[in-house]
Amino acid sequence: MSTNKAGLETVTTFVPDSRSIVKLKPSYNIPIVLVIAAIPLLLVQAWLGVAIALFGLFLLFQTVTLSLHFTATDLDIYRGEKLLRRFPYQEWQNWRIFWNAVPILFYFKEVKSIHFLPILFDPNTLKTCLEERCPRI
Repeated sequence: MSTNKAGLETVTTFVPDSRSIVKLKPSYNIPIVLVIAAIPLLLVQAWLGVAIALFGLFLLFQTVTLSLHFTATDLDIYRGEKLLRRFPYQEWQNWRIFWNAVPILFYFKEVKSIHFLPILFDPNTLKTCLEERCPRI
């Protein structure tokens, strides 16, 4: 609390700047776990081990090259400096992060489509941004 010029007490609260852009940090957990899990599978079932390793490497590439940006009005997906896709929050109907203990999948539904994304970004920041900018009803 502080006192203003008129002698009245005022309360200052922190409100996050809704105009700020939050760029999520990458999380390499899922790709690395898949690649490591593929190694013993190569000895047991070669084709399955190769498929999982390739999928893990694909996700690793996506983790390195893609970035999610939360703006005041949209979720933007970038590859480098190029905007690939914009998802306005006003079109969102629902979202969910699956398996809170080990978050691996992010789901959100827009008016016209449904999206499933692997968690290739910091899951805690992802959840915080979603709750702040697109609260569930």
